[in-house]
Amino acid sequence: MADDRTRSDLDDTLVAGLGKLSEALETVEHARGLLYGFHQLTGKADLALQDAVELLRKAGATALADDLDRDLVGRNVIADRWTFQIVEDYDANYWTTFRDFDARARHELADGDRHVYEARMKQTERTKGHPAHEAGPALED
Repeated sequence: MADDRTRSDLDDTLVAGLGKLSEALETVEHARGLLYGFHQLTGKADLALQDAVELLRKAGATALADDLDRDLVGRNVIADRWTFQIVEDYDANYWTTFRDFDARARHELADGDRHVYEARMKQTERTKGHPAHEAGPALED
C-alpha cells in the first residue's frame, strides 16, 4: 500500500540499524535541550548574582560585593567560554553532524522515510480493529 510506512521492502536488520540511529539522535536532541537549559539557568544565576552584589553593596558589605563582582559576575564557566559558546560549539560540531548523518542514512537507505522501525513496531503492537489502535491516517486495518 502506498501509505505503508513499515517499508516491507527493507531488511529487518537495516530497519533496526536505522531505528537505533534515530534513537541515538533523539538522545542527542534531549542532551541538546538539557544544554540549552544549562545555558539559561547559568545566565539566570548570573543575573541573580548581580542583584545580590548590588544588595550586599547597599548593605555595606562592599569588600565581599566587590570580590563577587570582580571574580564571579560574568565569569567563564569553562576555559575561555560562556555557556552560549558551549551551545554554539555543540550545535556546530556535534549536533549538526549527527543530524546530517541521520538524514544521509535515511535518504541513502530508506528513500528519506523516517521512523520505519517505529512504524513496524506500531503494526506489531497495536490491536487491529480496536478504535484507539488505528493503523494511521488513510491506512486500512
